[in-house]
Amino acid sequence: MMFRFFLFAFALLLCWPAFAGTGVRIVVPNHDIARGETIQPSDLTYKTVADNTMFNTVTSMKDLVGMAARRLLRAGEGVREDDVHPPTLVAKGSTVTMTFEAPGIELTAVGRAMSEGGMGETVTVQNPVSFRQISAIVIGPGQVRALSVGTTVTSTPVLASNQP
Repeated sequence: MMFRFFLFAFALLLCWPAFAGTGVRIVVPNHDIARGETIQPSDLTYKTVADNTMFNTVTSMKDLVGMAARRLLRAGEGVREDDVHPPTLVAKGSTVTMTFEAPGIELTAVGRAMSEGGMGETVTVQNPVSFRQISAIVIGPGQVRALSVGTTVTSTPVLASNQP
């Protein structure tokens, strides 16, 4: 009976590598990356870790290259999707060019950013003349496009008549 147990244990040890998980390849920084620093391909490398090591960890370099670090990223440690964001193109308090487009018309004005944002993110912009705040999408460095509220601009001709 004891011999069968040892035989089973020995067979299990021989077969264990076939059943064990090989791990997951994740992206890790080569060196510490400071908060706000834009990530370059030379800053990253791959590392194999156990399947259940981290949740929401980035596994592709293309998901990190060009992004900015939201916090200090330590060398050799996995990077979560929440640890990075698009680079800030509009800084809080900076002057931005607002654009509003409607069929047949395009308006531009200068405003002050009340929040920061990267490409495609929504920021709040204040009109310095009316002090009114609007939401806008960042379309470039110092440039935003005002969000439409679903209204369209139409012109209706007004005819003057002498009839009562």
